[in-house]
Amino acid sequence: MNKFLLLLLLTSTLFAQKKTMYLTPYEKGNGNQTATYKETIEYFELLDKNFESIQMLKMGTTDSGEPLHIVIYNPDKNFNLNEVRKTKAILLLNNGIHPGEPDGIDATMMLYRDLATGKITAPKNTVIVNIPVYNVGGMLNRNAYSRANQNGPESYGFRGNARNYDLNRDFVKNDTKNARSFAQIFHHVKPDIFIDNHVSNGADYQYVFTYIATHHQKLGGNLGNYFKDTMMPQILAELKAKNINATPYVNIHDKKPDAGFEQFMDSPRYSTGYASMFDVPGSMPETHMLKDYSTRVKVTYQYMIETLAYIEKNHTAIKELRAANRDNYLPGMKYTLQWEIDSAQVTLLPFKGYEGGYKTSEVTGQQRLYYDRSKPFEKIIKYYQTYQPVTEVTIPKAYIIPKSWFNVIELLQLNNIQMYELEKDTEFEVESYRIEEYQSVKQPFEGHYLHYNAKVKSTTGKVMFSKGDLVIDTQQPGVKYLLETLEPQAPDSFFNWNFFDAILQQKEYFSAYVFEDTAAKILKDNPKLKAEFEAKKQQDTNFAKNAEAQLDWIYTQSVYYEKTHMKYPVYRKIN
Repeated sequence: MNKFLLLLLLTSTLFAQKKTMYLTPYEKGNGNQTATYKETIEYFELLDKNFESIQMLKMGTTDSGEPLHIVIYNPDKNFNLNEVRKTKAILLLNNGIHPGEPDGIDATMMLYRDLATGKITAPKNTVIVNIPVYNVGGMLNRNAYSRANQNGPESYGFRGNARNYDLNRDFVKNDTKNARSFAQIFHHVKPDIFIDNHVSNGADYQYVFTYIATHHQKLGGNLGNYFKDTMMPQILAELKAKNINATPYVNIHDKKPDAGFEQFMDSPRYSTGYASMFDVPGSMPETHMLKDYSTRVKVTYQYMIETLAYIEKNHTAIKELRAANRDNYLPGMKYTLQWEIDSAQVTLLPFKGYEGGYKTSEVTGQQRLYYDRSKPFEKIIKYYQTYQPVTEVTIPKAYIIPKSWFNVIELLQLNNIQMYELEKDTEFEVESYRIEEYQSVKQPFEGHYLHYNAKVKSTTGKVMFSKGDLVIDTQQPGVKYLLETLEPQAPDSFFNWNFFDAILQQKEYFSAYVFEDTAAKILKDNPKLKAEFEAKKQQDTNFAKNAEAQLDWIYTQSVYYEKTHMKYPVYRKIN
């Protein structure tokens, strides 16, 4: 054998070995298998070891006791993100938040490999950071049955984490070590675009790929409009050119989509809603659970590819729009805390579904929903994506929080909120709230009895604050985070997540037989209060018949009633 043929044979052999060496666990399988946690971490460790463009780091811990990792891809081999973001955009990928939806885990391994080996042209203007597995405990809890409606893979992780929390409800309350580590990662990375890979539940239809895009009204301003009208349509057009049709997340359950559906409003408890508080457009790819696993992984891969390509071409515009968006949230401006669908605003959406109907169930004997895949259709349906404000608040100049509420202060600091301590006792003119009413869920939800429909009464006056209390200027990158967590009426406020429940309980009370004489003297000494009392008895027959309620009413109007009861301990500095 001559030397040329020998060299050619050796080169071919080495190339084949190298190609085999970097096959992912998914690629080594039958197309219906996903990597284990151990295999995923070992694969990224291999890429880190063999490619100078990839660095893997441990970043915080999880409820499972295992660490969280991030994997950075930068062809320039510079992993100092503070330097990188000066000239480049950063794309953050999150995988395995629900490990029974592992499409993104396998697709991202292939993406990094293809970038590192040059199969994909290296981006010049974009750096990618990937959390390989976010819900480590859930991925370690491997099974083959918990996703009863899902078509593959053969085995997978569990939705709940090591303490049975759904991590995609924990981005505000931060009950888990996972969520606290994610916050540290997010503010270390400071991404420009965010993708959190998922698999859908719900109706049946022709699409493999659906998506939740951060709601443009939550993003706000030109950034929100750009994301809705320019960025997402162009990415989806590139997917369509690859014969991958997409539709917005089909936000219905146990009914047909023919009548139309609403765009999902991702509140801050969800990953993309969390990102939007820091002006980061996000998306959740939601591949369809009933499509085969191999196809789902491929379209997830292609969505990340096209998003990367779009960022690469438009990184400057994205960064400029993000920076400018904070000008929409200045003191004195209005901010929407609660939204509702504007049913008068309708988008006509081409939709590819299957004919469906109702028939008698063989199990229950009742009517059940079914879809007939032999009868595909394409129809124009109603899509509602415009919301209108229900509750608004004026953005204050600052918030003031007494140092005693350390649990809230710690979460603010975890999320990179800047604040300063008062150096001495200081009096400020502030607006304060009293909780007038609220409702609570009847069953625990993610470890809490969540409040909702909170109503507040606002008063303005001078309050003396103590040395060490915290003043938080709203003019900082986390202004929307402050509004969404510190305003009690916001759906995911710290109040609604039970952080301030101690104020809802009276700590002092009275014995009726003793207070009877005190109440009589109070009414005698205060004719105006007595007139209000008599009027209330005239207007409210139940009150007039309830001696206990009458005494309590007098008590709450008196100096004996504790001022901290229902007094919300976060103050708004307007001037």
